[in-house]
Amino acid sequence: MSILFSKLNLKHITLKNRLVVSPMCQYSALDGFANNWHLVHLGQFATGGAAAIIQEATAVVPEGRISAGDLGIWKDEHIEKFKEITTFIKEHHAIPGIQLAHAGRKASTGKPWENHYQIAPQAENGWQTVAPSALAFRPEKEVAPLPLSIEEIKETIADFKIAARRAVQAGYDIIEIHAAHGYLIHQFLSPLSNIRTDQYGGSFQNRILFLLEIVDAIQQELTTQSLWVRISATDWADDGWDLGQSIALAEELKKRGVEVIDVSTGGAVVYQKINPQQDYQLPFAAAIKKETGITTATVGLIKEAVHAEQILQDNKADIIMIARAFLKDPHLPFHFAEVLGDPIDWPSQYERAK
Repeated sequence: MSILFSKLNLKHITLKNRLVVSPMCQYSALDGFANNWHLVHLGQFATGGAAAIIQEATAVVPEGRISAGDLGIWKDEHIEKFKEITTFIKEHHAIPGIQLAHAGRKASTGKPWENHYQIAPQAENGWQTVAPSALAFRPEKEVAPLPLSIEEIKETIADFKIAARRAVQAGYDIIEIHAAHGYLIHQFLSPLSNIRTDQYGGSFQNRILFLLEIVDAIQQELTTQSLWVRISATDWADDGWDLGQSIALAEELKKRGVEVIDVSTGGAVVYQKINPQQDYQLPFAAAIKKETGITTATVGLIKEAVHAEQILQDNKADIIMIARAFLKDPHLPFHFAEVLGDPIDWPSQYERAK
């Protein structure tokens, strides 16, 4: 049996293999509500053999959406359809997860196949963005975000807490906090986007405080759920967030009961210098795993079974997160298992295709 198709035991949940569907925005919601597109999109990965499926960035407040088409969990009415989704996923022996998010200054954009740039606050499907500091992501093209006051920061932490409560009610067993890709929490972490002079800006300890307080608030809502955090381990830019700070942050998160660090990179600034290629993000996950001992997930351009298995054999990560390759092949685990010679269960309805 390969490591890829071995179980991974966490405190309250067990992944049946190490293949997890990474969150992927679908830009297909209305007023934050999930619909049958989301049910089929997420459900297909459960019938296809994934151990867990992490739902796309789901906004904790309306202005936290990347676009007007994003999912939301800012009101109780959102829960009903999410329950239908999580029930289906569980019926097919996979674990449902949700990524709680706030886009901060990178909110109020169009759908990527229409217009992925910021929509002005006064325009249709546009709104005023917020951030730790009044620094636009694209200063020459965008309206600057409004800096959050201390009171508004506390309200946002409460929004994450209530969103986690709804996520638990909806049946999600993995709660992932989105602290990566230049969205609001990452904006607080990075000195390139956070120039505050109060307790939420300046020093490393101050810049991580917003995330730590969100973690502590969400933990109050969890019982048997597993708490994960996605980070960008580097800004790929001088004087920005980097691996050393990521390792130190992971240590703090581990102390607070975070079980998995989902390691991605980039997204904080438009002038990042990044060269996406195979394993370009893996060294960051490997270093965090080695230095902290926390369970680590790696993501980015992983498309082949042998490659995924080698990462695990080399002890550079514990979980393989895959996004685009799952879009191309929702039954990816079946095909990976065939390559590695591992017998795994197929749905009875599909066994004739073996």
